[in-house]
Amino acid sequence: MGSIDRRTFIQTVPVGIAAIATVPLRQSAVAEQSATPDPKVAGSAFHHSVCQWCYSSMDLTDLTRQAKAMGIESIELLNEEQWKIVQANGLTCAVANGPTTIASGFNRIENHDAIVKRSEELLPKIKAAGIPNMIVFSGNRAGLSDADGLKNCAIGLKRIMPMAESLGVTVIMELLNSKIDHKDYQCDHTAWGAELVKRTESDRFRLLYDIYHMQVMEGDVIRTIGENQWAIAHYHAGGVPGRAEIDHTQELNYPAICRALKEMGYRDYFAQEFIPQRDPMKSLAEAVRLCTV
Repeated sequence: MGSIDRRTFIQTVPVGIAAIATVPLRQSAVAEQSATPDPKVAGSAFHHSVCQWCYSSMDLTDLTRQAKAMGIESIELLNEEQWKIVQANGLTCAVANGPTTIASGFNRIENHDAIVKRSEELLPKIKAAGIPNMIVFSGNRAGLSDADGLKNCAIGLKRIMPMAESLGVTVIMELLNSKIDHKDYQCDHTAWGAELVKRTESDRFRLLYDIYHMQVMEGDVIRTIGENQWAIAHYHAGGVPGRAEIDHTQELNYPAICRALKEMGYRDYFAQEFIPQRDPMKSLAEAVRLCTV
């Protein structure tokens, strides 16, 4: 399926200042109708969220209003200037963009001073805006061993944990696949990420478990989440293969995954991060209903 992935705009541009552009999104009367409030969604075990970059050719105010009508409570992966737009329309931002890029992150010691400086600028602003999480990335291997990358990430993260702890903001590192979308990315397996959580030794560092990416890399999603839920703070959803809609056209059983999360006691934000191949707002509304348990 033709699409533009996150690597297209985020891999080489600092996340906090990325200017995002994706394929044009068709907004039709059908899309508007799909945004009718659903009583079932209002009773969801989770707080529903959506990643803005998947709809970035759409006006953010319009996206926020339509998402709110569907029962979505958050638009995430936003830059500082976007937070107030979402909040002014009655939603929050579950995850703020942070100081790293996918390709260049905490796994290089030489990156740490700049990352720490930017983190110290961002974290107080994120706290003041009432945003619970800030996303970070490991960076690409580029010949670096997984053992050294793990060691270096822990060293860098420990430098910002005192501030994150004092402010009550959770720093989350995303698990991404290095097989298809983000070649050479280091934090590409749950076990590696969970070990990093242990080594960082802070309640304010956790993982962002992207279900699409981890299905591509290792599968066995429900069991893996169950064994590592202690290390996970946030979830993203997307269809496999192709990162499109999470409906019957793909291989993952999202209702079963969401029921398992509910049974595990997860009650925080669950975000849609798929690239719609059909009517975007209709697909988004369908995904939210599918993941409401």
